[in-house]
Amino acid sequence: VQLQASGGGLVQAGGSLRLSCTTSGRTFNSLHMAWFRQAPDKERQFVAAITASGFNTRIADSLKGRFTASRGPPNNTAYLHMDSLEPEDTAVYYCAGDRSKLPVVASAATYWGQGTQVTVSS
Repeated sequence: VQLQASGGGLVQAGGSLRLSCTTSGRTFNSLHMAWFRQAPDKERQFVAAITASGFNTRIADSLKGRFTASRGPPNNTAYLHMDSLEPEDTAVYYCAGDRSKLPVVASAATYWGQGTQVTVSS
């Protein structure tokens, strides 16, 4: 399974971005999807996750109210919506997936995308 993350970029503080993660159409519907981020010299951090059905989501406590996860359309895409961005949100954002469990920790994810850089300027 190959995951492809996109949508990162440079944004001013207070702005919004939407990240996308795509994969092959036949596998996507069976994958629980998640987003992680890693800032320089910091550990990879859980951001958000969404079940394969799309009915349930998990958001890191510190990001609730600003970040949301969704999936489709198109049906092979997961999204991370980020609002009210802060310079502390600057990181490489990775999408990840797993067939059997919601990957709320990095070790639980089987499949990873290559990451997309998000930079928030003050």
